[in-house]
Amino acid sequence: MPVETKLAAAKKTGRPARQNRSPRATSTVAVVGLGYVGLPTALSLAGDDVDLLGFDISAARLAAIESGRVDLLPRDLSRLRDALRENLMTLTTEPTSLAAADVVLICVPTPVDHHTTPDLAALRDACDTVVRQARLGQLIVLTSTTYPGCTRDMLVTPLQARGFEVGRDVFVAFSPERIDPGVAAHRPELTPRVVGGVTAQCSAKAAETLGRTAGVLHIVSSPEAAEMTKLVENSFRAVNIALANEFAAAANELNLDVMEVIGAAATKPYGYMPFYPGPGVGGHCIPCDPHYLLWQLRARRTSLPVMESAMTAISHRPMEVVDEGRRVLADRGVALRNARVLVVGVAYKPGVADVRESPALVIIDRLIGEGARVSYTDAEIQLIRTPDGHELVHHADPADEAWDLVIVHTIHPAEQHEWLADAAAVLDTTYRMSHLADRHVL
Repeated sequence: MPVETKLAAAKKTGRPARQNRSPRATSTVAVVGLGYVGLPTALSLAGDDVDLLGFDISAARLAAIESGRVDLLPRDLSRLRDALRENLMTLTTEPTSLAAADVVLICVPTPVDHHTTPDLAALRDACDTVVRQARLGQLIVLTSTTYPGCTRDMLVTPLQARGFEVGRDVFVAFSPERIDPGVAAHRPELTPRVVGGVTAQCSAKAAETLGRTAGVLHIVSSPEAAEMTKLVENSFRAVNIALANEFAAAANELNLDVMEVIGAAATKPYGYMPFYPGPGVGGHCIPCDPHYLLWQLRARRTSLPVMESAMTAISHRPMEVVDEGRRVLADRGVALRNARVLVVGVAYKPGVADVRESPALVIIDRLIGEGARVSYTDAEIQLIRTPDGHELVHHADPADEAWDLVIVHTIHPAEQHEWLADAAAVLDTTYRMSHLADRHVL
């Protein structure tokens, strides 16, 4: 059953009932999907001149937002508290509420499945819902990462089938999200944003709304150009991370510190950008986005060998971590089977309570599959379920245990790990703990 939180107005339109507010609201903006992208996007729009509607199919997610139990930067948590206290936002699972919106932003996840095939189910459902509720004059902006042509396939064509002329009756654009969870320096208002409308008028209307969410707007010629932009951004990162991992292996073979070498290379003011090795990549960007383009081009019998090689290398990286862990243990005369192994940090990146596509989950599954006794410690994440169905609980006092091997996967800001100096063996996949005596790298 659709539900609305206590913040929702009595009106069926979904507009919030405001208290002690100046009657200056000029538009209603709906954000569809209130996850790691949608919620910060909504908060960047909250203000006296906007009726903000937050739509999500998950009542549990809305309850978590209302109670403040969400993973946000401190600044955004403060903005969320203000938005809730001042009734700046309505939270709802009611699709018909979207008909009241002047602007609809679609911010739902676009993952890949176990075969690295794009999983478009959530996006299709969201677009179908938005199209069914669309009205004259409405602006619809898709922000979810997807394949070039998706905006036309899932929004423009269905809207035309309903009798709307896009660019006159309704307005449609694609503007890829650029949310960097946990990094205050990259908050939306400081990050340039790309916009591609179906028509020039679509681009202009999208820019008018999104201008308050970004420091700079860059208008491109079409939704397809904007869709491709996002795929290029993250494919570039994927290829260079794979290359950095190869450099790490080469440096280790030559008894060199790869971080020292990368730091030295980064002093060049042109033609080089530093990327760093690690245990793999997580989140819903680098491990997923390039596959949207590879999938689309495979249907056209077109290959991208460099990107394909990079994505294969990235997917294999967690297994390389386990293989290196086995070698470290073997050098100490310890078998991986029944070895006590601790993984430090399971979040996919520092500073977030997010395990989406985290290499740590694959590493843990592989270790357990080979008979190791595995635990993890991560103050941000109290419980994990791995892809193979293993459930583990955060180990709060790892210093009190004798581990055969500690694999350092993620180090959160301000966390203290002095106890690692006494560990029997440390496999440092962050390449940032050179001060440890018995430290190994890939």
